[in-house]
Amino acid sequence: MASKPRHCRSCCRPCHPRATEPDMLKSFLGRAVRVGVKPILRPNFSVAFQRRWVNGLTAMLPPPRGTKVHRQPMGALPAECLTFGEPAADLAILYLHGGGYNIGSARSYRVVTGRIARAAGVCVYTPDYRLAPEHPHPAALEDALSAYRWLRQQGVRHIALAGDSAGGGLVLATALALRDAGDQRPAALALMSPWTDLATRGETMKTHVKRDPSQSPDGLARWARGYANGLPLDHPLCSPLYADLRGLPPILVHVGSEEILLSDSLRLRERAFAAGVEIQVREFEGLWHDFQLHTGLLREADESLTELGQFLRERLDGCQVRNPA
Repeated sequence: MASKPRHCRSCCRPCHPRATEPDMLKSFLGRAVRVGVKPILRPNFSVAFQRRWVNGLTAMLPPPRGTKVHRQPMGALPAECLTFGEPAADLAILYLHGGGYNIGSARSYRVVTGRIARAAGVCVYTPDYRLAPEHPHPAALEDALSAYRWLRQQGVRHIALAGDSAGGGLVLATALALRDAGDQRPAALALMSPWTDLATRGETMKTHVKRDPSQSPDGLARWARGYANGLPLDHPLCSPLYADLRGLPPILVHVGSEEILLSDSLRLRERAFAAGVEIQVREFEGLWHDFQLHTGLLREADESLTELGQFLRERLDGCQVRNPA
């Protein structure tokens, strides 16, 4: 039986328990994303406009106080390195930003990479990889591989990979390509709301369309076509969900319960388990795609980035113990 509402002593009106401030803030941010983000990311707007809009919006999201931002080209590839305090000299995190392979930049993700650098105590490198549709697959993958190998050439002994959304898919594709080429295996992979299936066959692509305040199937479909460059959308290096995942390093995934890409993470867990890969997927209730961009405002965003950063550092330290040279 439902409980009856309380009555104030000073009046006869029923009083219902108030939502907590964090819940109210979460609701407000969700509505703001639905109104100010989702419509812009649909095909009604050009990719050029989407880039300008995203870069302008994220310019208002600074990294944590005390973060140092260095422009650090990785060979011929423009990139940034974010540090906090005194980072370990021979460890690094390579972060591949999201944006559907079409938008986004190293600068637009400083609020995320700065928080990871703080939690991990490691330099976080974010390359400005080439974007579709001007530079379709395999340009982004080539740039990610180049960045990884550049770090190795600089004497970095152990590297972990992290990324969000399309960057999460690119992290998986990069790890697969490194495995197949015989390169040193990354220490670990940290993925936020990863886009692992450009063919968009997941169940939540249909069931969560109205629930997701951020992404829409038609917006993702346009970005997928621009990136795949005529390849089948389920090509393993475009959609790593369909790849042979054997031999990949440990994976930690954080995803929101409300996003249309939820199935991409859940199916990745199934396939990784089947391939003998260590994987954990944490689902954040009531949250949306890339909610970590609200770090500093949302408690769950802070918690997620801290946990991901600590996971990467633990795995990097484990590599140091097992393979000190």
